[in-house]
Parts: sequence; structure tokens; C-alpha cells
Amino acid sequence: MPETPDKIDLLEELRWRGLLHQCTDEAGLADHLSEGARRIYCGFDPTADSLTIGNLVPIMTLVHVARAGHEPVVVMGGGTGLVGDPSGKSDERQLMRREQIEANVNSQRPIFGGVFDGAGLGEPSILNNLDWLGKVSFLDALRDVGKHFSVNQMMQRDSVRDRLHGREQGISFTEFSYMILQALDFAHLHLTHKVTVQCGGSDQWGNIVSGIDLIRRLMVELPMTRQRPAWLSTEAGDVVVREELEKRAASFGFTMPLVTKADGGKFGKSESGAVWLTADRTSPYDYYQFWLNTADADVGRFLRTFTLLDRATIEDLLQHHEVQPGQRLAQKALAEHATALRHGEGEAQGAIQAAAALFSGELSSLDCDALEAAIADAPRIHHPRAMLGTGVPLLDLLIAAGLASSKREAREFLAAGAIRVNGQPHDGSRPITADDLLHDRLTVLKRGKKKQAVVRWTD
Repeated sequence: MPETPDKIDLLEELRWRGLLHQCTDEAGLADHLSEGARRIYCGFDPTADSLTIGNLVPIMTLVHVARAGHEPVVVMGGGTGLVGDPSGKSDERQLMRREQIEANVNSQRPIFGGVFDGAGLGEPSILNNLDWLGKVSFLDALRDVGKHFSVNQMMQRDSVRDRLHGREQGISFTEFSYMILQALDFAHLHLTHKVTVQCGGSDQWGNIVSGIDLIRRLMVELPMTRQRPAWLSTEAGDVVVREELEKRAASFGFTMPLVTKADGGKFGKSESGAVWLTADRTSPYDYYQFWLNTADADVGRFLRTFTLLDRATIEDLLQHHEVQPGQRLAQKALAEHATALRHGEGEAQGAIQAAAALFSGELSSLDCDALEAAIADAPRIHHPRAMLGTGVPLLDLLIAAGLASSKREAREFLAAGAIRVNGQPHDGSRPITADDLLHDRLTVLKRGKKKQAVVRWTD
């Protein structure tokens, strides 16, 4: 991993890396951050037992928060997850069981520590908003929070307006109330944990603004109108107190842009589906391959967003890439550093070795785990090991594995030198035997550059 400076200018760093989209008061936030270490939070939705690389954008933002000398705070949505965030969704979320949400929260939690460890930083503070939202009664929420929200203003929020006009069934009261819960999150964190800044994806802008407004109402307007001490009777006194309350209520928000691909394709998808941040969902090898396959038009932006490489290093990589794009040095650096950041240096090097072995044909050099990761997406067929005693014709295996439709086609592929067995050219002149096993149980067949299948020999 690259060396991390002791301290960076947060807003400048986020702006250069393309991670600053909107800000409630950028000049005020800059002054606020310059006055000392601040607590900055971002919320994460427990809709699954893992997170995808789309969630890596706010996680990386929190990494930069720590690099700038501030304190990042992760808020797990154990409470808001019971309702479901409508932002960015065309259909209403299906409500999940409490047990499932709790399990998802517990499964996601290690991801944050893993990324921060990869960045050479200590684990961030991790809170669960069920701990405070679960204690608020419906009547208390209506009386102490709901009365500060204007329905007219709420209906102007994108997440609400889009459902009112773009969906036949409209919007449920549950979805409509979500922004109140998120606003309450910010207010609670501000009052009890001294969190003064919230960040999130650009689809969270309305929720963030609502939280800032609620903080101001609870900390400035209510004390001035309802809880003013009896000894504060003069207009001058009111001004002094308001200034102090305004200072204490200072809160800010900013958003990061949602990541898109230059060709309009959906970011975070591979041929096999979503790219996840846990190895049980997406192996380190597949994670590495996703970044390695980044298009030229996206690689500069992704280097800035998903690695901690400094500006000079990234600019040097992009300059070299512009001169010799065929070497794909920028993609290789992106894949290596992004994989090391999430899965560790050892897994990144293992993925590099596996990719090199697949390219060169030296599959026998890979240990069992690396080989399994490298061929994880290949179709598999199973044959009894006993068949290897007399040998199995390669023609038959190619047809069984779907790499040829007939013996005639299989012979044509063999004659053209298009077939490899365990990475080595094979002309089909001899059968497959026990000598062709990798780790005593696998045979890898390949046709051309991309078509691949695995034969697993079973007892």
C-alpha cells in the first residue's frame, strides 16, 4: 500500500478525487474543519449480508476523513432498515424480518474494519441506529420530531416526488416517513456524540438537509421560544444566546456522486453479477479481475476513487497509459491496489499470480486455493476417477464440457491448436489420465482465449 500522509485537507482531497458533489455550505464547512478534529458520519443500509463496491465510495470517503485527522463514524441502519430507504428505488422495498436485519448488520460490520486496516488506519467508530430509534415511541416521534417537518417541503424531495408522479401505487406512509428517521439520526448523533457532519451518496441530499434543519430547530428555535430562561428578558440577551446556540448547532452535509461508467453501463456489475466486498460473495481473484477489466475511459477516475495512490503516482500512470495503452499499467495498478485495500496484500499478490498463470498456462504453479479462485466461474462437469485408469479420450471430454458440439468440431479445434489442458497445448493424440490431474482432483480444459471448463474427478 502507498504511504499515507499524516494529514490532508479533506475537502481539497475529496474534490480532486471526484468525491465531492454537493455541500450545504462549503465555505462554512471548510472553516469548521480547520478549527479542529470533527466527527463525520455516513449511514449504511443492511439490505444484504454484504456490501457492494458501490458502497465503497462512501467507505473510501470515510477513509479520507480519517486521513485528514477527523473521526469517521459508521452508522449501521439496524433501525432505519426496518423501514427501508426509498432513495434511488423505483419500487417499494420489501420489509425484512428483524432477525435478518440484525444478521446483515453483523455480517457487514467487519467490512469497515477491513478497509480501514488495508488503508493503515484504525477501525472507525461503528454505531447501530436501532440503539436509539428503537427507544422512540410513535407518539414521541410525532410530537417531538414530526411537528418540525412540513409535508409540503417533504413532497418536494426527489425520493418522494418521483414516487408520487412516477409510480402507479404512489408512496406509502412508511416510505414517506424515512427522511424523518434519518433526520433524527443526525440530530441524535449531534446531541449525544458531537457529530457535526453527515455525508452520503447524492441520492441522500434531501435526507441530509432535513437532518440539518431538525438540528437547528431542536437546538436554536425551541430554546429561544419555549425554554428561554427567565433572566433573559432583553433583546440584547436574546441575540447573545442565539449566537451561542447557532454556534453549538453548527452542522453540515455533503454528498458524493453516484459512480457511473463512461459507456453508460451499470457500475459494480461483472458477468456473474454484482461485485461484493466479502470474499464469500466475490473472491479476491474475481474482485481483482473486475478492476483489471476497467475500460480506458474509466481507469483514471477509478484510480482516484478506489485507491489511495497519490496524485503524482496516478498522473504518472495515466501519462504512461496514454502513450502505451496496450500495457494496461493503469488497470493493473488499480486492480492491485484496490484488491490489497479490501482483501490484503497477500490476496492481491495471489490474484496477480493466478492471473499470470492463467495467461501463461502455468496452472501447476498455483496452490489449490488460488487455482480454485481462478477457475471459480468456469462450468464444471464431474466424472468418476476410476475412468482415468484406462484414460478418457479428450474428444469426449470436450463434448461433455460443452467446448465442442461434436467429435468433428472437437477434431477441428485440436487440429487448429485451440485446445489446452491445464494450460498446456494438447493435440488429442493421447487420452486424459491421472497424470493430467491438478491437486489430484481437477483437469482444466480451455478452448481459445476465453472458453474454459473444469473436470472434477470424484471417488
